[in-house]
Amino acid sequence: MVPFIDLKAQYRGIKAEIDQAVTRVLESSQFVLGPEVAAFEQEFAAYCAVKHAIAVNTGTSALHLGMLAAGIGAGDEVITVPFTFVATVAAIRYTGATPVFVDIDPRTFTMDPGQLEAAITPRTKAVLPVHLYGHPADMDPILEVARRHKLLVIEDACQAHGAEYKGRRAGSLGDLGCFSFYPGKNLGAYGEGGLVTTHDSEFDRKIRLLRDWGAEHKYEHVLAGYNCRMDGLQGAILRVKLRHLERWTEARRAHAARYDHLLEGGIATPKAAEWARHVYHIYAVRTPDRTRWQKSCSDRGIHTGIHYPIPVHLQKAYADPRYRAGAFPHSEAAAREVLSLPMFPEMTEEQIQEVCTAVREIAGKDLSATRS
Repeated sequence: MVPFIDLKAQYRGIKAEIDQAVTRVLESSQFVLGPEVAAFEQEFAAYCAVKHAIAVNTGTSALHLGMLAAGIGAGDEVITVPFTFVATVAAIRYTGATPVFVDIDPRTFTMDPGQLEAAITPRTKAVLPVHLYGHPADMDPILEVARRHKLLVIEDACQAHGAEYKGRRAGSLGDLGCFSFYPGKNLGAYGEGGLVTTHDSEFDRKIRLLRDWGAEHKYEHVLAGYNCRMDGLQGAILRVKLRHLERWTEARRAHAARYDHLLEGGIATPKAAEWARHVYHIYAVRTPDRTRWQKSCSDRGIHTGIHYPIPVHLQKAYADPRYRAGAFPHSEAAAREVLSLPMFPEMTEEQIQEVCTAVREIAGKDLSATRS
C-alpha cells in the first residue's frame, strides 16, 4: 500500500522536537497568540525575505484579512483563476468584492498573464494569482500589468511554501502573500493555521488588528475585526517544522525528478518553468482516462487524489451567469484530466517504483522503457 501522504511518518521523524515544543506551550499556558506565534512570524518572515508576517487561524482567513486590509470591498473586482481550491474565490466574496476569472496556462496550471489585461475594468482593485501545486505563477508580466493599471497583487501561496520565482520566494513578490498551514501542506500545522506576508507596515498593522477583533488594546476596538488568531500550540509546532522545510522540499523535488524519469515516454507529467523552483505540493499527471486510472491505482493499493475536479466557475455555490461551461477551456480540461500521485518527503524508492510501475501498466506503456 502506498498512501497519498504519510503524516505519521513525518511526526515520527521529529517527535522529540515536537513533544518538547508542545510541552513548552502547555507549561507556559500561552495558548492563543503569545511568544511562540510571534517567534514563528519572525522566522517565517526571514524565510520568505519579507518585512512582516502575520499568523492567523487559516489560509482562508489570510486571504480574507489580507484583502480587507488592502481596502478591497463591495463594488470592487478581483481577478483570479477558476482552477483553484474554492477558498481563493470564497475569500474574495467574503470582502463583498466580485471575482473575475481568467484562464490558466496549461503548462503550469497558473494564471495566463496574456489574458490578464483584457479582464481589467474600472472596478478592478486587485489581481490574485494562485501558485498552484507548488509552482509559482509567472509574476513579472502579472506585476507589470498590475502596476501599469495601479492594481494590488495578492499572492495565493497556500500551496507554495518555499517556491521561488526567479530566485525570489513566493509571498515576497506582490503586495501581500497568503499561506495555509493545513496539515497536508508542505509546511503543515497539527490543526489549522495561516499567515500573511507583506513588506508594507500599514498592511501589517491592519491585519494584526483584524485578526484580533480590531482591538488596538484590550476592549478598545478601532476596527470591526474578527477572531482569526493562531493558537500558541500551532505556532510552536510550525517553528519546529520550519527548521525541516528545506530538507523536506528537496526530498519532494528529488521524488518528482524520479517520477519524471520513470514515467518518461508518453505520460503527461508536470513541467516546471525554467524560472521556477517547484516545491511539488502536488504531483499531478494528466490523462483523459482518469476514472479508470484512479480505480486501477486504488485496486493496487495506491492512493491518489484529484485537485480539483470542478473549476470554481462551474461550482453550484459560485455560479455566475457570465461564466458558462467552455468559458475557460484550459481550466476545464485540467479539471477533467489531473490525477495527483502520492507525494510526501518520506516516500521510499520502493514506493516510487511501485507507483510508476502501476501507472505505466495502467497507461499501457511498455515496461521495458522504464529505466532504473
